[in-house]
Amino acid sequence: MNESDKLARNRYFAMVAVQIVATVGAVFGLILAGRATSWELTMLGGAILLSGLYVMVVVPKAMARRWRTPPAP
Repeated sequence: MNESDKLARNRYFAMVAVQIVATVGAVFGLILAGRATSWELTMLGGAILLSGLYVMVVVPKAMARRWRTPPAP
C-alpha cells in the first residue's frame, strides 16, 4: 500500500469517525429530551439532537470537498 492509499484510508476513517460521534451525540440529545423533567432540559436535548444531525450531514461533506483531488490539467 503506497502513501496516497494510506492517506485516503485515514481520511475515510476520519469522516466515518465524525459521523459516528455525531450519531452518538444525536442519540444522547434524543434521550435527554425524552427523559427531561423540565422544559430547559427538553430544549437542551433538542438543541443537541439538531446539532448532531447537522454535523452528521455537513461536516463529512465539507471534509470530502476539502480533500478532493484536484482535476488533472
